[in-house]
This record gives sequence, structure tokens and C-alpha cells, in this order.
Amino acid sequence: MKVSAIIPSAGLGTRMGGIKKPYIEIAGKPILKYTLKIFQQCQYVDKILVVTAKGDEERCTNEIINYYAIDKVTDIIAGGNTRQESVFNALQNLSSNTDIVVIHDAVRPFLTEAMIVESIQQAEKHGSAIVAIPVKDTIKEVNKDGIVQKTLDRSNLWAIQTPQTFRYDIIIKAHLKAKEFGIQATDDAFLVEQMGLMVKIIMGSYENIKITTPEDLAIAEAILKLKEKK
Repeated sequence: MKVSAIIPSAGLGTRMGGIKKPYIEIAGKPILKYTLKIFQQCQYVDKILVVTAKGDEERCTNEIINYYAIDKVTDIIAGGNTRQESVFNALQNLSSNTDIVVIHDAVRPFLTEAMIVESIQQAEKHGSAIVAIPVKDTIKEVNKDGIVQKTLDRSNLWAIQTPQTFRYDIIIKAHLKAKEFGIQATDDAFLVEQMGLMVKIIMGSYENIKITTPEDLAIAEAILKLKEKK
């Protein structure tokens, strides 16, 4: 079974004041390094494709890939205008003999190898598998005027994370269909759902945060310190 990982890291860091998040350091090392090291260590993953912002290919190669010896990275690809376009660019660069594709946010550095392995196993079985966690807070649906319409049943709600893992034939067809019909989504599983296919949920972790704002950096530092103590 051939497994490839796609790591979208082409965001412009708007909510970080224009600083590109994959290169922001936690405990003296860039976020992207922590993420890639987990995939590097996972024996199930054969190769990694990193999607960077246009013009950042050399920086990513020199500062991350070569510096930290991430030798499973076979391609560094320029991203598109959206995350969806960036993932599609990477999918087009995979060989047709790819069996499973693992897609993971570059700025979720606290995923575990166990998450990757289980997502691969469940995707092989069900076609699609995504990591998620049960919602802790009460969630209310609100209209455009800020008026509560209803309170949703929390027991049925999950917050979606990555990795999101798919059989290659499913995810490439989902992206091609989205391109044909102009479907836009913030996660790849939605595109698969639009094809009427099942998506399997697997348990993630509340530590598997996406570092998006400056406040998240403080949380990430705290998580890293806790991990180092274990």
C-alpha cells in the first residue's frame, strides 16, 4: 500500500499580522518542523508533499526540509489562492499508483503517530476517515442579526481536525467534481460528502490545535512543555 501525505502550508498568516505561520518558532523551532517530523517517523507514510506559498519553495527547502533532514519530502509545490486549490495542486502531483492520501494542516504540530496510523487504516476500510473531537461547549445557531434561532444537540456535534485521510481515487474525484461545479470548502471531507460518500470519524485530541492567532502560540508553548515532561 502506497501512502502519501500532503501538508498545506501556503497560508499568508493574515491573523498573525502577516507572519507566515509554518515558520513561526515554538521553543526555538519552526512549527512546520514539528509537524513534518511526526510524518517522517511514521513507517506507514512513504512520502510527503509540502505545499508552500509561491516563492517560498527555496526557503522551505533550506530552512526546514534540509536543515532538519526530512528526507521523506519528495516535492515542494506552490500553492493556489485557497487551501482547496493548494491541496488539488498536490493531488495532481501524486502518481496514479498512490493508494491512500493523508492531508494535514501544517500548523497542527501536536498530532500523534497513532492518529495517522488509525486514519490510514480506517480510510483503507471505509474510503475516508477524519480526526475530530466531541464539542465541549453549548452551540447555538444564530441569524444574521445575532438572534439565537435554536440550541443544537451537543451530543451529535464534533469539531473537525486533521489529518483527513482518503483513498486516492475518492479524493481526486471529489476535487475534480468540486472544480467542475464550483464547490468551495474549508476541508476536504466536505467535498467527499458532496459525492454522497461516507466519512468515518476517529477520535482526535484536544491538544491537536491549529495555531492560527497569537493567543494560540501561548497555548502551543504550554502543550509542548507538558509533552516534554511526560
